[in-house]
Amino acid sequence: MNNNFTETKILTFDIFGTLLNLKDSMEPYLKKYLSDFNDNFEASEIWDTWRDRQRIEQYQDNILMLGHSGYLNTCEIALKYSLDKHKLNYTSDVINNIMNGWNYLVPFDDVVSNLAKLQKRFELVALSNGEQWYLEHLAEKQLQFKFDNIISVELAGQFKPSPAVYRKAAQILDSHSKNIMMVASHSFDVIGASACGYKSAYIDRYDLPLEDRGYSVDIHVQNFSQFKDQILNNKIPDISNNTSEKNIE
Repeated sequence: MNNNFTETKILTFDIFGTLLNLKDSMEPYLKKYLSDFNDNFEASEIWDTWRDRQRIEQYQDNILMLGHSGYLNTCEIALKYSLDKHKLNYTSDVINNIMNGWNYLVPFDDVVSNLAKLQKRFELVALSNGEQWYLEHLAEKQLQFKFDNIISVELAGQFKPSPAVYRKAAQILDSHSKNIMMVASHSFDVIGASACGYKSAYIDRYDLPLEDRGYSVDIHVQNFSQFKDQILNNKIPDISNNTSEKNIE
């Protein structure tokens, strides 16, 4: 772990699951659907299947190289797959009503005030798998925060953790990768950034281990407040026993 961040000038943030709380935002829409169609399932069960499948859809999008499908499209494909997997009936109106929830994602409680503190020292950039228009909507309406820049993976034509995304972002920001830190709650994202020369911060909101791919992270904390403290003040939290502030997706 490297605690010297004097070279770090830019912080790039994952949006979905790092700054915005997907589970708490989307489960109410699934609960409404289940109450109308089938009350024998828990919304959390459907959500877990949906979220896992969405990542697979994104990976397949990269691997098959059939053209960049877009974040919301992979969300919808994964939703239909998840309902089919659990043998649940649905209509096009049901899909539209559930998908509408993505417009109203709420931030984690520890995010917005700490972003403002970080912006006093660093350039803050949203670097996300979402579409450009969608990220701008979420920043303005849901996070209500003005980033210094918002970069969609659309510009690289690949989903993270494709190296093309991190390299394209560095090019857009006119910065050497060593001066950028990727901040994310997903192991694949920080590993992908580290492989491209970024510094990396793993916010372990979901109590998941880092994948063993030969890359270490520079910061490993449980929540956004701890990240802010460490990068601004070099306060290193003890994450071995403190589980009180974890948010399990």
